[in-house]
Amino acid sequence: MFPKETKIAVVDDMSTMRKLVTKHLQALGYENVQAFDDGAVAWPEIEKAHSAGEPFQLIISDWNMPRTNGLELLSKIRSTKEFAHLPFIMLTAESEDHQVQKANLLKVSGYIKKPFTPATLAEVLDGVFKKKKAA
Repeated sequence: MFPKETKIAVVDDMSTMRKLVTKHLQALGYENVQAFDDGAVAWPEIEKAHSAGEPFQLIISDWNMPRTNGLELLSKIRSTKEFAHLPFIMLTAESEDHQVQKANLLKVSGYIKKPFTPATLAEVLDGVFKKKKAA
């Protein structure tokens, strides 16, 4: 599992989902969690945190958001040298093969399908951390 001090960005346009994911992360012991309501808001904050020497170490993002969706945010992150290997978990109700293939082409680190349980979140975090350590 990721260290408890991991800096995590939760990106979702639904306030209730941001609160739910944050609550589940805190129940797992993660206290350094910041929530953003869209990829368009999260992106400059991700850049700013990196520039300040306090980078995010994990992104959990919804797929469907109005301005900058999760796939667009993932694309920006993967195409930026400093963030190319940043673990990125897609939180989604999407399960269509062509959509999953797009995210896989952009090297998404993992998926959490809505609705989900705290145990599912912990399992995906553990799997993504193991992949990161092995890389």
